[in-house]
Amino acid sequence: MTYEDIRFEIDAGVATLTLNRPAQRNAFTGRMGQEIGHAYRACDADDAVRAVVITGAGDAFCAGADLSGGDATFASQDPETFSAAGGDPPAWEVRKPVIAAMNGHAVGIGFTLALQCDLRVIAAEGRFGVLQVRRGVMPDAYSHWTLPRLVGMERAADLLLTGRRVSGEEAFAMGLASRLLPGHQVLDAAHAIAREIADQTAPLSVGIAKRLLWESPTLGWRETGRRETALHHHLMGAPDAAEGVRAFLERRAPRFTGRVSRDWPEWPTPRR
Repeated sequence: MTYEDIRFEIDAGVATLTLNRPAQRNAFTGRMGQEIGHAYRACDADDAVRAVVITGAGDAFCAGADLSGGDATFASQDPETFSAAGGDPPAWEVRKPVIAAMNGHAVGIGFTLALQCDLRVIAAEGRFGVLQVRRGVMPDAYSHWTLPRLVGMERAADLLLTGRRVSGEEAFAMGLASRLLPGHQVLDAAHAIAREIADQTAPLSVGIAKRLLWESPTLGWRETGRRETALHHHLMGAPDAAEGVRAFLERRAPRFTGRVSRDWPEWPTPRR
């Protein structure tokens, strides 16, 4: 795919997706959603990518849907082709950590797409919200599933049903981000997290832990434990399990050789 609405770069194991419509404050388009999905699939398939950062060009992350179409913006869509998902796959399906570097305002689908990520670093001066009910539509991009997982039902209802904006400080206090920083520091901080993952962790271990982490709220404790045990058996005895200990004892950086594309396990299924 030729990218028009995003930039996609890979540097030393870290992929950076930049929403790239700064004159429109990175307002979301259907093309942008397709490009994000394409880039996510590329990151999932490429073993050279160890972590992903998604951010916005200029001083905003994403101003929400592009409203330049006026009152036709949310016109009826073809039921055979339209999806409210925003993109495919969602960030949690990427078997590498995805970090949202929310360098400025993120509202509407700009905010709900960031909720799909594993970690969020947000700008203290930013404004954030799920505004769709104030535009005559409804929240999207799986936000009815992601937001309650992050902040609980009461706070999710507060955001989804009022459509109000919150400050960076309130968003951080709610548990919507792992870091709160001045906007100009957000991208560097997200890259530092991604770099630590790329340099210090085993890619297969991280990918498996991420997948189980996203599954765990729908599982009971017994099923979670059963899957942890089954997945441990896949990792224990493999070269990375020896290399991790050896690198620690020798006080050097690890050289992991496990690959998500090659060594992914048969995923445990619920016990009947």
